[in-house]
Amino acid sequence: VLLQRKMASADSSYVASLYDAGIDTILKKIGEEATETVIAGKSGEQEAIIYETADLWFHSLVLLAHRDIHPQQVFDELNRRFGLSGIEEKANRSKAND
Repeated sequence: VLLQRKMASADSSYVASLYDAGIDTILKKIGEEATETVIAGKSGEQEAIIYETADLWFHSLVLLAHRDIHPQQVFDELNRRFGLSGIEEKANRSKAND
């Protein structure tokens, strides 16, 4: 659905309006939703955490679609990391960046 909205009119679709506004608007929205998720997490209110996490994930999916990245690629990366400790994963990242 998110990919289909790339072709929709910005007047008829919120997602299309984000695509039309461009990457900076999408990234700003993700930043806002991340902040709201942090605040909800601090509050400890489960409903707020769920609501804000859904917003954050949704806008992250918009970013992926905007950049022509399929969510499966993210799932594949998570699967690749499964079984690695966080310390080991960070060390591997550092080696790759050298």
